[in-house]
Amino acid sequence: MRRFGCRPVRAPAAEAEQFRRRALWGALGVLLALLALAAGYAHLQIVQYESFVTRSEKNRIRLEPIVPARGLVYDRNGVLLADNAPAYRLDVVPERIPDMAVLLAALRQRVALSEEEIRRFEQARKGSRRFKPVTLKYRLSEEEIARLAVDRHRFPGVEVVPYLTRRYPFGELAAHIVGYVGRIDADDLAAMEQRGESRFAALPHIGKTGIERYYEARLRGDVGYQEVETNAENRPLRVLRRHDAKPGQDLHLGIDIRLQQAMVEAFQGQHGAAVAIDPGSGEILAMVSLPSYDPNLFVGGISFADYRRLNEDVARPLFNRNVLGGFPPGSTLKPFMALAGLEHGLITPQSTVFSSGAYRLPGQDREYRDWRPGGHGTVNLRESLAQSVNTYYFDLAVKLGIDRISEDFARMGFGRPTGIDLAGEAAGILPSRAWKQARFKQPWFPGETVIAGIGQGYWVVTPLQLAQATAMLADGGRLRRPHLLRASQAGFGAPRLPEPQPPPVPVATQARHVEAVKEGLVATMHGPTGTAARAAAGAPYRMAGKTGTAQRVSRQGTERLDPNKLPYHLRHQALFIGYAPAEQPTIALALVVEHGGSGSAAAAPVARRIFDAWMRLSGALEPSPAAPEAGP
Repeated sequence: MRRFGCRPVRAPAAEAEQFRRRALWGALGVLLALLALAAGYAHLQIVQYESFVTRSEKNRIRLEPIVPARGLVYDRNGVLLADNAPAYRLDVVPERIPDMAVLLAALRQRVALSEEEIRRFEQARKGSRRFKPVTLKYRLSEEEIARLAVDRHRFPGVEVVPYLTRRYPFGELAAHIVGYVGRIDADDLAAMEQRGESRFAALPHIGKTGIERYYEARLRGDVGYQEVETNAENRPLRVLRRHDAKPGQDLHLGIDIRLQQAMVEAFQGQHGAAVAIDPGSGEILAMVSLPSYDPNLFVGGISFADYRRLNEDVARPLFNRNVLGGFPPGSTLKPFMALAGLEHGLITPQSTVFSSGAYRLPGQDREYRDWRPGGHGTVNLRESLAQSVNTYYFDLAVKLGIDRISEDFARMGFGRPTGIDLAGEAAGILPSRAWKQARFKQPWFPGETVIAGIGQGYWVVTPLQLAQATAMLADGGRLRRPHLLRASQAGFGAPRLPEPQPPPVPVATQARHVEAVKEGLVATMHGPTGTAARAAAGAPYRMAGKTGTAQRVSRQGTERLDPNKLPYHLRHQALFIGYAPAEQPTIALALVVEHGGSGSAAAAPVARRIFDAWMRLSGALEPSPAAPEAGP
């Protein structure tokens, strides 16, 4: 401060004190900053140590899933039906691709990529998480693998992955039994996540139909993983740790692929379905649905052109007639009607009915006709089956009534799935008062009971149901669950464990009742009046059977229809059930020839060829020198 023109007076002590205070505050600030820095380092290196180590390891270590080998499928003789073949696929990790369009354009210069493959890749990428690899192309050629290996550094996020792809050596022959695997889609992924099975998303395929679908959990095994150390370019350097995958179980089926081939050949190009069962065990020996398809088309993703061709085919090759189909059983139901009548004491083997060619209910003018003009005369149970006399079963159906018919046939396995180890089995239709009321809101009429006695009207059965019921007769009245799986094996060298099956359910209370029906079935094939005697002529063994003809159009008034003169699509379905040899059955059979016209003319000869093939295969007949061996 200036005063009276003098200079200001300095205060060294005050200045020094002020400096000391500022220095102290500065040092304190620096100390606090150092403490904060130390605390930060301590937090990073001590508190967050595990987190950053994990992040570092994740940048250095990559977890790769190890896909298990899918279980193999064999027939009863050890012939391979579903195999695993080595292949290579092209996987892309979207998270590591800055510009997908540029990448795809560059890859197309080295790999053949169709528009369909690109479209499928884009669809799969939208339904997948960005950090998960998405398959762009299956089954790379050796030349494509070589091109990619040369330019590997140009494509980060793109991997050539070895894998095992499914192969079906017999193609169409076992398609409806074994089924096929297909790519895992968005619906499959959602179902896996819902079941807590997200780890299986690493699998390239999943069972879609047949045995492949039903036993998916057994066949797929369990996914393993390995920790792979990578460099800055994400190239693998070494495997640090490995948890091996658990391979799937091998399945051994009861079918004989040789009989399967003989069954297809027996149809001689006709469409239809057939099931052969071992009556003593319930094992399916062969099962065909014709026409069929090649399941190998679906493994890597079927093309739209191939799928459209199969899906639009009026013959429906993708449709499994044995499991999903339904047919009026026609006269093949008569043996079971006879068994029901015997069990209730309404008839005996000696009971007779006079067939004049027309049957009328009391007080009604409508006629229910026999297939033979003028009728069959007086017939007993044996001849009613041998000649397939409608009048006998019109009368028996009225005596039984629809309530007892429904109850008894339910015990024989009709009106419900058989329980075979294939998904989506149809139940068919077992007519009853309750069923008609629920379906049509109408009461049951007496005339409907009459036609129910010969397998017409509301009846719908599957070939599987007919085969199961036929095996029941062949086995003395014991009903068994049809099944494909015979045994399973945990891997090469492991013991083969038989598949447990439920015990048979007794259907008949008296063995003599079953024997009376069986006599009629033998007479059908070998009796002088049997409807299938021509098909069985010259056979060195005895067989039992019953033909059936299910009408697709009904006659007008009293006019009779010749099924062979109808347009092809309106011809009747030709059916047959039976077993052989008659004395000690080893095979029970049910088949339908679509649009065959007549059971005796179309279906019985097919059955004879199948029986002959089985008798040769089982050693009961000398093998035919012209019989071809089953092969892929």
